[in-house]
Amino acid sequence: MTTTAVETPLLAVRDLRVDFAGPHGPVPAVRGVDLTLRRGETLGIVGESGSGKSVTALSVLGLLPATARVSGSVRLDGRELVGLPGRDLAAIRGRRIAMVFQDPLSAFTPVYRIGDQIAEAVRVHQRVDKPTARRRAAELLDLVGIPAPDRALDSFPHEFSGGMRQRAMIAMAVANQPDILLADEPTTALDVTIQAQVLDVLRTAQRETGAALVLVSHDLGVIAGTADRVAVMYAGRVVETAGVDALFEAPRHPYTLGLIGALPRLDGRGGALVPIPGTPAPMAELPPGCPFAARCPLAEERCSTAEPALGGDGGHQAACVRSAELAERRPAPSEVYPVPELPDAPAAGPADHSSRAPVLAVSGLGKTFPLLKGTVFKRRVGEVYAVDGVDLDLREGETLGLVGESGSGKSTTLFELLRLGAPETGRIELLGHDTARLTRAEAQRLRAQLQIVFQDPMASLDPRLPIGDIIAEPLRAQRAPREEIARRVPELLRQVGLDPDHAARYPHQFSGGQRQRVSIARALAVRPKLLVLDEPVSALDVSIQAGVLNLLQSLKAELGLSYLFVSHDLSVIRHLADRVSVMYLGRTVEQGEVSAVFDRPRHPYTRALLSAVPLPDPAAERARDRILLAGDPPSPTERRTGCPFRTRCPLYARLTEAADRARCEQERPALDGDRADADHRAACHHPEDSSD
Repeated sequence: MTTTAVETPLLAVRDLRVDFAGPHGPVPAVRGVDLTLRRGETLGIVGESGSGKSVTALSVLGLLPATARVSGSVRLDGRELVGLPGRDLAAIRGRRIAMVFQDPLSAFTPVYRIGDQIAEAVRVHQRVDKPTARRRAAELLDLVGIPAPDRALDSFPHEFSGGMRQRAMIAMAVANQPDILLADEPTTALDVTIQAQVLDVLRTAQRETGAALVLVSHDLGVIAGTADRVAVMYAGRVVETAGVDALFEAPRHPYTLGLIGALPRLDGRGGALVPIPGTPAPMAELPPGCPFAARCPLAEERCSTAEPALGGDGGHQAACVRSAELAERRPAPSEVYPVPELPDAPAAGPADHSSRAPVLAVSGLGKTFPLLKGTVFKRRVGEVYAVDGVDLDLREGETLGLVGESGSGKSTTLFELLRLGAPETGRIELLGHDTARLTRAEAQRLRAQLQIVFQDPMASLDPRLPIGDIIAEPLRAQRAPREEIARRVPELLRQVGLDPDHAARYPHQFSGGQRQRVSIARALAVRPKLLVLDEPVSALDVSIQAGVLNLLQSLKAELGLSYLFVSHDLSVIRHLADRVSVMYLGRTVEQGEVSAVFDRPRHPYTRALLSAVPLPDPAAERARDRILLAGDPPSPTERRTGCPFRTRCPLYARLTEAADRARCEQERPALDGDRADADHRAACHHPEDSSD
């Protein structure tokens, strides 16, 4: 990425302040932000939830609600935008500055076709007729990689996948070749392979239009591989800004250092993460002095008296009284933040795996759902093959990671396990019991040994109950004595790092990370042997996520638990799991010990997943080879012959022998082991060894 420096910045934000009306007066959201953007440059803005990233981006275009009060200066090519009349701002939106929103399904109008909405964006700013605008819309869809763009024009937003909707949103944003693209968390809700596609499309759009890009993201890996410069925000202010290489190599603010240390990395393995202690103070109750002081291990007395200004040299600035010391020392995060001591867990290597007692064994699992048509009188017109051949093997004291794109069948697999009934096809054994032969009473007793922690703790906790009653609920379901419940609830709260005195509080009175700890305490109440963790940290900020992952590692070692950990974040799986199972279109395509699968992937789908995971290291990220998968997974309504991955497989595309191609097209690959490592198995006719 290159940056073209000019005398006058394309966009200059000075002392931007945004307040929202609150019940007790104005509540600050942005408190004096200064940003500069030059032509062709990519500026990354990072920070935790509530730091003011999105509000800053939206205020540039005047898209905040009427309850917001904006002051300061936002200049586009020297023209002031703050206070500009709505008609003048409308002429700038989409023409000079365009926005790519986080949720494209909400950003598109659901009752209009994609082509009509993109053509409308063209005609608003250009004097062209409808056929010309429609042709331009098709060209834009083709530019962002949507197949058959002429047909795609007539699709409604709900008929597109998440990745296709985001690409269509980018097409609309670049329709008038704007000078600036504002992308607000454009990859947050997407699978890692689709995220890689969208980021590639953003680079293509930037290259074709010459636009500058402001990329708002909480993912430091995305920022490391995309941005030229980075602004780190905390409590409504920029606390550090620098070139991307300088910021990651030698951060000068303790908050930036903490964010980097809290990240699980694809190129790391195990150990404790370095969480940032505490939680951000509410914006309406910011303390005097530095707002980060209460969480900062380097805080001094002077930090609580005056808020430090952004200062520094050479384009690297930080709002910290000890920034010069950090610049000189260049400490690792573990040298600044206390690293929690985790109890030692027994090793779980390939040889050790076979000697452990089995907890969960799944073979040939299948599940279909009827595909219905009609509104009043529904008729069956086909089937959805949600799960079509899943094999899992989890032993005592192990963590098995289950990964794959959305629609790969992970959630359906979990539901089949939790149902504790006879599967449609295949076999499920839980703690030595065949679930197809369980009576109702046996299933009820066995259910205590299998508990789940859901992705969204706020949705899974009853808001009407205090957390003490929520944690006690499984014990009551198992008809535990009152005395045991009264003793167990405080014990569980202490175990997950919460204060037993807070048992009478309600879920809304806790932070997201604390609510997830309540969910874990509830799951542990009946002393299960297997914990199913369904994306338990995906909704948490990186600093909170680190604390929860450390807790899970500690509990596993202390209680001898086994985890079935479902996640789309392969960095988390690499950090936490002993073994991994990769799913594609309802099937297990690769499994084995985590270091074997991640270091020597044998299936091309696993290779593509791993290559798409961003690293929070700009130099390493730029040097990596990317494998961009074409399009989205095929529809699960068709049970294809041969290998279901071949339509997207880069290995299949390189095959020259007709016999090899015919085998992929006609014969479904079995899950076979490697000669050197029989435990490492892949369902591919032409498995590769990445170490070759």
